Amino acid sequence: MDCDKGFSSSFMLLKPEDLTFFDLISILFSSDIEKRKFVDSAEDKEDNFERRWLIFISIIVQKLLQFFSKPISFFGSLTEIFLNLLSSNRGFGSLLLNTIEGKVLIPEKTSASFVSFTGNYDLRTELDRNIKHGDPRYYAALSIMASKASYENKEYLKTIVEHHWEMELLGSYDFWNEYQEKATTQAFLLRDKKDDHDTVVLAFRGTEPFDADAWCSDFDLSWYEIPDVGRIHGGFMKALGLQKSLGWPKEMKPNSSRPAPLAYYALRDILEDILSQNDQTKYIVTGHSLGGALAILFPAVLAFHDEKLLLDRLQGIYTFGQPRVGDENFGKYMENMLEQNTIPYYRFVYGSDIVPRLPYDNKALMFKHFGKCLYYNRHYEVQVVEEEPNKNYFSLRGAIPMMANAFFELIRSFTISSTKGRDYKEGWFLRGFRVTGLVLPGVPAHLIQDYVNSTRLGSANVFLPGTKKQE
Repeated sequence: MDCDKGFSSSFMLLKPEDLTFFDLISILFSSDIEKRKFVDSAEDKEDNFERRWLIFISIIVQKLLQFFSKPISFFGSLTEIFLNLLSSNRGFGSLLLNTIEGKVLIPEKTSASFVSFTGNYDLRTELDRNIKHGDPRYYAALSIMASKASYENKEYLKTIVEHHWEMELLGSYDFWNEYQEKATTQAFLLRDKKDDHDTVVLAFRGTEPFDADAWCSDFDLSWYEIPDVGRIHGGFMKALGLQKSLGWPKEMKPNSSRPAPLAYYALRDILEDILSQNDQTKYIVTGHSLGGALAILFPAVLAFHDEKLLLDRLQGIYTFGQPRVGDENFGKYMENMLEQNTIPYYRFVYGSDIVPRLPYDNKALMFKHFGKCLYYNRHYEVQVVEEEPNKNYFSLRGAIPMMANAFFELIRSFTISSTKGRDYKEGWFLRGFRVTGLVLPGVPAHLIQDYVNSTRLGSANVFLPGTKKQE
């Protein structure tokens, strides 16, 4: 069933399932996009070749990801199992010895000791004991650790939240994507409640390296234009819970055929129930990568539905390595909404991270960031800027400095534990991945490790009221 697009004034939707070879080639040579079965657009023609080229790339990547989704997932599972075999058996040498003796410890994938592929880059589970509640960095430091924990299985997540952090895990959820017809969106809720504060944290999971469905959401350049709001990335809206047959109605009609709930509606109702029980309870929203996109879109839909209670109690939004989610009009709408509701929004960008520089901010795509950008260099020094340097990443002029920076980051991985302390020690797995930065510097810069370090080592002054952006 096609999506009811009545909630939007304009739209451009890509449908990989309807792709044919003839249509794929034709879009490069013909502006008549209404003839292309895999494009559903409010416009009949697209004269801009660069836009058609980007549609061409987007649809090919999505189709390839769908085709290879099972082998990608299988390879990822094998890699995770191998990494956990190494850690469970205390290294490669012990694993060989245990194999010979028939004493290999095989970790269960759903156990409280099984670490995700993403988690293996940074094995830290403890919060920074030097950052207590009341420290301006507290919620940023808690948010990145929650974003990090969101990649883990439910049992390990419970261990982290309840045993290491001594907080309450309210729930860990899998949410339905009606367009992919799978439960591809994950999030969890925790409660940080002490005598002097009561804060709920909503953390959305980001893109896992071997999750083809999540990558499809990232590469889906579909968009919807909502009147008085702006254009919004379609892939992210679908992941958040856009209904295929209804769009974004305020209330969701019951659907017994849906195997799992939709993220936005379920989380909105859960939060509303929690907040209505105590006038002092507030909440923050966070996420890394794709999770960051969902974290900023969640309050956008709350505002679209005029959810006053949830907007009044929203204490802050913290995103890490977040991609662009909308156009300039959407940015202005969000800045106005955040200001009216006095909601702080902190968008963290580390170094050469490629993800915040996508999708492009140019005439073809027109995606733009908004709000306060906290930009950290490799020394974890922070600047408050309008836009991160080299905003579209791909630049011959910027390539050599980024590669040089990646080299120094690799060197730093061997020295940081002696200069900053044992908590910052990097393992062989992360160091190996940093080597790829010598060729693709924006990829290892997206890893969670440097964002955790940024919240702990960066200046607290950027979280104080009145901090101004630098030109």
